[in-house]
Amino acid sequence: MREIIPGRERNFARQIDWNLFRVFHEIVRCGSLTATARALHMQQPSVSAALKRLEERLDCRLCERSTAGVRLTPEGRVLADICDRLLGEVGRIPQELASAADELAGTLTLRMVSQLVCPALDAALARFHARYPAVVLRIEVAPWRQVVEAVRVGEAEIGIACDDAPSVDLRYEPLMRETQQLYCSKRHPLHGHAPFLPAALADQAFIDTGDDEPGELATFRRRHGLGRVRGGYAQDLHEVRWLIGLGVGLGFLPTVVAQHLPDAESLWPLLNEDLLPSYHLHVITRQSAALAPLTKRLLEELLDEIRHPS
Repeated sequence: MREIIPGRERNFARQIDWNLFRVFHEIVRCGSLTATARALHMQQPSVSAALKRLEERLDCRLCERSTAGVRLTPEGRVLADICDRLLGEVGRIPQELASAADELAGTLTLRMVSQLVCPALDAALARFHARYPAVVLRIEVAPWRQVVEAVRVGEAEIGIACDDAPSVDLRYEPLMRETQQLYCSKRHPLHGHAPFLPAALADQAFIDTGDDEPGELATFRRRHGLGRVRGGYAQDLHEVRWLIGLGVGLGFLPTVVAQHLPDAESLWPLLNEDLLPSYHLHVITRQSAALAPLTKRLLEELLDEIRHPS
């Protein structure tokens, strides 16, 4: 028997402007009304008015506003979680409709860290495409924290990244272990000299990778004083490699990435292999709701390749 929704709840669902939830979700994601206005291509007064309307409709205060941004109230935190779930459900609509039509089609978004070298991922994606040629694979590259957040809020179906503080809301499957080495180029005075103890390189100019630096690498670098002298900054590993090659400074690269570069011989490793920091890259999906058909099929391909390499 169909459940009868009480009149008050039914009227609320009919009368509420659902777009207000999208605006509130962006306020939470962006952290301020100004940043939200930029993200949604709106005027800030319009964002403020939308927040006020939502608070009035719900008869509660959702966040405290200040020059530093917004801070969620307890009610705001509850609504933020609900909005996350709403966004995830809406994002699944195209895949669910394709599944209802007994065909797998549509777009599947993978957000991942840059310059990923992983034979298991290559094999799984190739096999998935061969089986479901109507599916468009959308690959987006971002720093690892943005990858994790994109999966959490439903902007990406699958993420490939490290995470030194795994979320209980997400599912993590180990994909591979990545090791980082500190390199210089032929233009650098240290080229041809090695291995060094990490602390001996603390006074050298360093290429900073910002938000794309894995937590384990950041801990290693700070422990040995690396990065006190900043020579350059780049979040994409392609640009990090470029700055290293120009002699701008020393920089960390995943060893598997460095080995696959066309000019790999021009990079000079500086640290003893026994000291190198490493961490896991994970296949990350949401687990708060059932996975959409496309996501489920690709995850199955990935897990099968990880456990039984072809």
